[in-house]
Amino acid sequence: MLEKLAKMKKHYEELGERLGTPEVISDQDLFRGLAKEHSQLGEIVAKYDEYRAAADSAADCRALLSDESDPELRELAHEELKEAEDRAAALEEELKIMLLPKDPNDERNVIIEIRAGIGGDEAALFGATLFRMYSRYAERHGWKLEVIDMNDTEIGGVKEAVFQLSGRSAYSRMKFESGVHRVQRVPETESQGRIHTSAATVAVLPEAEDVDVVIDPNDIRIDTYRSSGAGGQHVNKTSSAIRITHIPTGLVVQSQDERSQIQNREKAMRVLKSRLYDLYSSQAHDKEAASRKAMVGSGDRSAKIRTYNFPQSRVTDHRIGLTLYKLEAFIDGDMDEMIDALILDERMKLLQSDAES
Repeated sequence: MLEKLAKMKKHYEELGERLGTPEVISDQDLFRGLAKEHSQLGEIVAKYDEYRAAADSAADCRALLSDESDPELRELAHEELKEAEDRAAALEEELKIMLLPKDPNDERNVIIEIRAGIGGDEAALFGATLFRMYSRYAERHGWKLEVIDMNDTEIGGVKEAVFQLSGRSAYSRMKFESGVHRVQRVPETESQGRIHTSAATVAVLPEAEDVDVVIDPNDIRIDTYRSSGAGGQHVNKTSSAIRITHIPTGLVVQSQDERSQIQNREKAMRVLKSRLYDLYSSQAHDKEAASRKAMVGSGDRSAKIRTYNFPQSRVTDHRIGLTLYKLEAFIDGDMDEMIDALILDERMKLLQSDAES
């Protein structure tokens, strides 16, 4: 592992030198590619430097322990040795995790689909809660949110929402949201005070690039219709909404949030490509997917992954058994503690799997 890290550090330094050469600076595509690689290596190289510093400190302390002439210095070296060894061991474990193979989709933007499930109007209201939660989370991370399709209700609920989040590491953090989200609360539509359970399904798709999926124009059917919704901005008098059907797979996508057919078509095609990319990737990795199902990031959209209990102000993720008693902050976008725990759990399982293989 240390030999591999030393080679990575050398490559990182070579990249830094190349980025300053005229030939690279004059080629913007090459510059962007090398700059991205340099940035990605930066974090692990910095961690490796920390490890080397701790290891060197431990070696210096061991040398001082062999000095019989100064008992006080030996005692001090003994105390510092334990601290340096513990630090080096902790950094080594962090480096092992950082060297694990990364999901190739981690740096992509994401397309998220929220659909109200069981629970009628209350499920749609919960769908609106989830949409706001992800919107606030995106704001906290400086990501751009773009609505593709929104089917809302008269009382402020969301039956279906399709939107894109664009920003650094969007998929790596949002991929854990795929699945069934359950809510337990007193419905806004009732007055008896009875706790009601409803659910919504979330699907998280990595945004497909043009090179990932090529769609034959003969394989799609495009229909136009008038936008619809609860009123206001989602309703217009022209047939600007777009519905695209991919005939070979039967996948159907639609977009009605823009007033322009061209814009809605572009958005709908983006969703279709991402769904096809997700479908084809799953089919191509059936064997791998089977082994991943036990992991956090399996993306099984039929599995109940999280419960939001309003009376007790708690949110529980059933995959890792973590409960946080800060529901109000969580649905306001303060989700990092939960997502960080999910990422750590996935990495630890990958580390265990790597050690066993």
